[in-house]
Amino acid sequence: MPPRFVVFDFDGTLADSMPFFLENLDAVARTHGFRSFAPEDLPALRRMSTRELMAHVGLPWWKLPRVSRDFRQRMRASAHRIALFPDVPRMLATLAQQVPVGIVTSNSQANVEAILGDAMAHVAVGEYAAAFLGKTGRLRRICRRAGVAPEASIYIGDEERDIAAARASGMRSGAVSWGYAAAEAIRAAQPDHVFLDRDDLVTQLLRAA
Repeated sequence: MPPRFVVFDFDGTLADSMPFFLENLDAVARTHGFRSFAPEDLPALRRMSTRELMAHVGLPWWKLPRVSRDFRQRMRASAHRIALFPDVPRMLATLAQQVPVGIVTSNSQANVEAILGDAMAHVAVGEYAAAFLGKTGRLRRICRRAGVAPEASIYIGDEERDIAAARASGMRSGAVSWGYAAAEAIRAAQPDHVFLDRDDLVTQLLRAA
């Protein structure tokens, strides 16, 4: 049965913000006292879980809110340079004709609106500035706001923590293969669905509609 509510993560799922992240990583790392990494280390790091990555760069949990806020503020000035992945507006429009579409993200509403542009019209409801590792409560709340039970909904992200949050909230989990985490790492987390591209996502979700 197709989901009655489709909820997306934003960075790495709808928005191709990895170049921005890498461009600003050194400055944010110096400001908040954790280690940066060289570009050649990125393939190995994309295979790590969130906890493994934080341990690798020496970023303690208590600094996460400050680091997330710093990245959001920097992104606000650069939102015009951050692109959506190809076909994202068409994907959202197609889904929105069949089911409500939502967003739960650690990013700010202002950044999401600036980057999505006209495609924001396809988003029925959103939860923004969620704690980096605290999306479970936001997922439950967005389902309540949409009037759809979690078990009839799906959360789609690009990292292991997104899959874990979906499961903890009672939602089905979906993972894209084009985001921050490597495809093999995202498959190892055993989401309910893995999507190869935007067309594959629409086909899988609306197949039984």
